[in-house]
Amino acid sequence: MAEANGTVATRDPDALVREIERTRESLARTIDQLADRVSPANVAHRALDRARGQLQRPEVRLAGGALAAVAVLGLAAYLIRRRR
Repeated sequence: MAEANGTVATRDPDALVREIERTRESLARTIDQLADRVSPANVAHRALDRARGQLQRPEVRLAGGALAAVAVLGLAAYLIRRRR
């Protein structure tokens, strides 16, 4: 590698090889993490876990119950009108 004054810096070849190996290992770990993060199965599992977490919240359960009640009442009203 050239220095600012134009001289060539000498480095220990063994140290350079060790640095290259550390860099390779670091890149391999990063690639593995990225592949794991974008795996369709893992993305689906994370989305399912988030949805389950949201459904456990009391306000969501209350809204879901209210929505179910409205749906049942609507269906009942439809069936009553249909018979007439």
